Amino acid sequence: MEPGSRIKLFWRAVLLLAIAICCAQFIRPALPNPPVTADLQAPDDVKFVLKTSCYNCHSNETKLSWFDRPVPAIWLVSRDVKSARARLNFSDFAKLPPGQQKGFVFEAISQIELGAMPPTQYERLHHESAVTPEQLATLKKYALSLVPDKTATAEEVKAADDEYAHWIASGNAAATKVSPAPNGMAFLPDYENWRAISSTQRGDNYTLRQILGNDIAIKAVAENHINPWPDGAALAKVAWLEQTDEKGMAKIGKFVQVEFMVRDRQKYATTLGWGFARWRGTDLKPYGKDANFAGECVGCHRPLVNSNYVFTQPLGAQR
Repeated sequence: MEPGSRIKLFWRAVLLLAIAICCAQFIRPALPNPPVTADLQAPDDVKFVLKTSCYNCHSNETKLSWFDRPVPAIWLVSRDVKSARARLNFSDFAKLPPGQQKGFVFEAISQIELGAMPPTQYERLHHESAVTPEQLATLKKYALSLVPDKTATAEEVKAADDEYAHWIASGNAAATKVSPAPNGMAFLPDYENWRAISSTQRGDNYTLRQILGNDIAIKAVAENHINPWPDGAALAKVAWLEQTDEKGMAKIGKFVQVEFMVRDRQKYATTLGWGFARWRGTDLKPYGKDANFAGECVGCHRPLVNSNYVFTQPLGAQR
């Protein structure tokens, strides 16, 4: 092919590409801002942080930058905003029950602290969305204000002690007759023999949680091979209500639930490579009406891609 013909072919391709890009600008997804019906009620300093860092995606007050508007950027932005609003929308926040509001505040702060929110790719283009340590402290102070001090009564302490004594005496017999979770995951009764790798406290719902790992998980922690976790690793999170006595000392109270995360990249490819399941109460009732319950877990864990979708990091790995 003659050099002149090659040049003509090149410019023809450039022209066709330019025409295609121009035409694509007319294929734009709708991204409306519905009316704000029940906005989050919080102090001004808290609202400032959330509006600057979260509201663009997690509210009906989305404000697009100029570089968010062209195709194909608007396709990605529209998808992310719709997904974010479905998970948490501050414009409808006040409609939620108080307990659920506290839970979402806790979750938001946790994901900011872990570096999962705002997403790295978003923050790179929207520098104003970065949350400073001072702003994070403001959010934490607000979260603590939502949880009043609560001292357990003598009756509550006795009930928790009696429940534990019955569990010990029965050898946790209920664990041998547990139905599978709606997604087919079987209960893992041997979790009580797993080793502890960390613990957490949920101030929003008064729970203390112990995180346990099976042998594969413990080996991964010891070798610092937890990002990603190996297939076969299983984590159990056991939750009790937190009781605070008259001296301000915290102790475990009534049993709440045990939940599992089991790593299998192929079997659970549609749920981030992890199998999720939860059993509640001393009768260990499976959580969820059908297999779609796992979508709740995925929505919460998805932003934690930098930690292989695991919230609490093992203490050994932290050291």
